[in-house]
Amino acid sequence: MPDNTNVDLDESRRAPGSEWIKDHPKPLESLYQLTRGAVVRIYPYARRISPSLTDGLMRWGEKLLKGYLFNCFMCGQCILHSTGMTCPMNCPKKLRNGPCGGVRHNGHCEVIPEMTCVWVQAWERSRQMGAYGREMRLRQPPVDNRLKGCSSWANMMKGLDTRTPAGWPDSADQPKDDGHDSS
Repeated sequence: MPDNTNVDLDESRRAPGSEWIKDHPKPLESLYQLTRGAVVRIYPYARRISPSLTDGLMRWGEKLLKGYLFNCFMCGQCILHSTGMTCPMNCPKKLRNGPCGGVRHNGHCEVIPEMTCVWVQAWERSRQMGAYGREMRLRQPPVDNRLKGCSSWANMMKGLDTRTPAGWPDSADQPKDDGHDSS
């Protein structure tokens, strides 16, 4: 069995109390909606003035805030709002569409047994969210590693965050949520 004691999760980057904040995702969902609205309105104008400065400021802000609160890996395709305000990139296997199947009986990770499975947290937190809670059931496209280190807000505005590889089904092919809770 491999020794997992030297796994670096960059826990030191997290803000004190960030787990408490994430365990109460409803206010974060509201903040996300406000931020999205502001970005949609302001980004096009700011980008006309200075594209590199605008993207740089957005990248800096995301790295500072999301890194501190969510241990953000700056994948450039943020889906926090779709995963109960829990970053799936914190999964040691970097799984983006649910748990690996090795979740322990106590809800902990198979790779790092001391850590609660990211997807167990995401499911529990998503159930507290009104507007985006059902997005937990959506299939997410694989991470485009070419976007790593970029602002996910800027990528959203440019349409880069939803690009899918050839052969990947588009969003019209997503399973429909029938409103029934399967848990």
